[in-house]
Amino acid sequence: MRPYITGIHHITAIAGDAQKNIDFYTGILGLRLVKKTINFDAPDVYHFYFGDELGRPGTVFTTFPFQGARRGTKGTGELTYTAFSIGKDSLEFWIERLKRFGVPVSDVLTRFEDKLIRFEDHDGMGIELIANNQDDRAGWTYGQIPAEHAVKGFYGATLNLRAKELTEQLLTRHMDYKFIGQEGDRYRFGTEGKPGDIVDILIDKSGNRGMQSAGTVHHIAFRTANTQSQLAIQEILMQNGYQVTEVRDRNYFKSIYFREPGGVLFEIATDEPGFAIDEEEAHLGELLKLPEWAEPSRKRIEAALVPVTLNPENYA
Repeated sequence: MRPYITGIHHITAIAGDAQKNIDFYTGILGLRLVKKTINFDAPDVYHFYFGDELGRPGTVFTTFPFQGARRGTKGTGELTYTAFSIGKDSLEFWIERLKRFGVPVSDVLTRFEDKLIRFEDHDGMGIELIANNQDDRAGWTYGQIPAEHAVKGFYGATLNLRAKELTEQLLTRHMDYKFIGQEGDRYRFGTEGKPGDIVDILIDKSGNRGMQSAGTVHHIAFRTANTQSQLAIQEILMQNGYQVTEVRDRNYFKSIYFREPGGVLFEIATDEPGFAIDEEEAHLGELLKLPEWAEPSRKRIEAALVPVTLNPENYA
């Protein structure tokens, strides 16, 4: 049945103001809000899912917006930069667009022969846009961003660690990743080495531990096909000493969680069933969707949540 792991499923971050969060990721970046629900472990907090047209695995950036949360800090033991994939000729468009909306942007950088830019959202979340011609996925746009420049999904993620050996063993021995290459203190791994499956380990031996709060990544989820492959990888991980949770039903996928040796929270999530199980594809993300167990408390939950609106046209 191998491989069990086929790349990145989603990346989940902690945010602050819910409306600013929606405005940034749908308005400025142009991702589609494919699901508006709650944090299943903290039902008084939203859980937003941003992705491509259908929220396909490998495109979905999700957030828990805690109103009033203080800003976290980047450091070791964290996923510090989430990289999205854009077209080879889209960098200048994005540099101009981000600056137009007051987002400071780095100079153009080069990594493994690809050009990229780096910036932060309003909470300090580290984001990169990597221009490449290896990605044939169609990006989503609400119309304010030309289709040829739309974000296609994830390119990859950077894990900031003090050492790589044990994490490398986890990735390459048990999670179907392969070593791709090295640039300085950055080590690259991938399942196939294409946008959507890249994981970089950046070594920072003397770095301070990150502090998790608004503007930091909560966890990275890797994709597996179904519950059968998920149970198989769960068994492999447990046999090799990893403390893995039971399977948890997240409605749109099933999940298991564990800490990798460097401290980053890993999740393995199923591709099935996806985000269209409780909304039509044309209307994804329009209503607040609750899991069945939370429906009896809908009035209380809705009263506790700050109202939000979707206004991508304001960012044309």
